[in-house]
Amino acid sequence: MADDDIEIHGSIKEKLIRRKQEWARDGRLLTGTQKMEDRSSRLPPGQREVKDWPVLDLGLQPDVPLEKWSLLINGLVENPVEWSWKDFISQPVFEDVSDIHCVTSWSRYDNYWEGVSTAHVLETVRPHEAAKHVILHAHDGYTTNVTLEAFSAPDALLAHRWEGQPLTRQHGGPVRLVIPQYYFWKSAKWIKRIEFSALDKRGFWETRGYHNEGDPWTEERYG
Repeated sequence: MADDDIEIHGSIKEKLIRRKQEWARDGRLLTGTQKMEDRSSRLPPGQREVKDWPVLDLGLQPDVPLEKWSLLINGLVENPVEWSWKDFISQPVFEDVSDIHCVTSWSRYDNYWEGVSTAHVLETVRPHEAAKHVILHAHDGYTTNVTLEAFSAPDALLAHRWEGQPLTRQHGGPVRLVIPQYYFWKSAKWIKRIEFSALDKRGFWETRGYHNEGDPWTEERYG
């Protein structure tokens, strides 16, 4: 990559970040119409259904060859592991169909995922009792945080296939986290490390005005 390409990438990234921070400051897309207990609608407030899958990132899509890919799972666990790609795909296969909701206002229904369930991850590494939070680290430097409870959701998984095909690089392949109950910025793409922690550690967007949890039905976009 040439030096001017690096400068362009840096300029684009900073512009994207500034725009998202302005959204948080201005409360963009907030409707305030949904009661906390009302989850009867499949479409959360302020969202619109799309049929495609928009691509959103920080201006960088890491290219990680499978032969060099690994996933480190450590922190407050009894049995830390580091899976190679061969190790990862040898784990029990978990399949799920779920909706996804992006904080930028789009939702896509009935996504068919294949991967490794977070329940299996938890059974494998056995978090310590003190572990209450999970910090996700990605190959592009991105981080985000979720509670252990959210990570443990029955439909949460580390996905490597979508709609019967390998997860593409543009959508976070070879492996991304999927937690359907949250806005999709919590489902870290290009994941390389899962850290179990006693302390919460706000991630990239959480330190830039976005909500620390991100429940779409209660409009936890910012805060």
